[in-house]
This record gives sequence, C-alpha cells and structure tokens, in this order.
Amino acid sequence: MSKTNPQRLHLVFGGELVSPERTEFKDVSKIHIVGIYPNYATAYSAWKAEAQRTVDDAHARYFIAHLHRLRDEETPASLTEELGS
Repeated sequence: MSKTNPQRLHLVFGGELVSPERTEFKDVSKIHIVGIYPNYATAYSAWKAEAQRTVDDAHARYFIAHLHRLRDEETPASLTEELGS
C-alpha cells in the first residue's frame, strides 16, 4: 500500500474471562479469533456481532486490537529486533 493510504489492520478476538471485572482470559487456548479486518469499521461490525451473540454471558468479552499500531514501518527497529531476537 502507498504511504498516503496505509493499511490499518484490526484483530477481533475474545472469549471467557476469569471475572467480568478483569480482562484476563480463563483459558488462553480457547480464545476465539474472529478475524483480521482491513479497517476499523469492518472490525467494529464483527466485534458488535460477537458481543451481541454473547450478551447473556457476563464472562464473555470481545476486543478489537489495532494491529497497525504494533508495527510502524517508519519507526526504526529496536536493537534486539535487528539481532533477530
């Protein structure tokens, strides 16, 4: 993609939490990966569908992770990343 129109990937995921008051998953191996979406609008739509599907389960929670924020290609790599660690 061009620098003027960068890809803004978003990950929608969720599952059963230890407690409704915390954001710790009860079993990480059972996290439901809904999908990766090209923009916030489509990620939000997927998140909303899962949130509505599980509305009666107080321990179920879904999140949107902004994958594009995890790695900015314009920012130089850290020393450990450059070493392949």
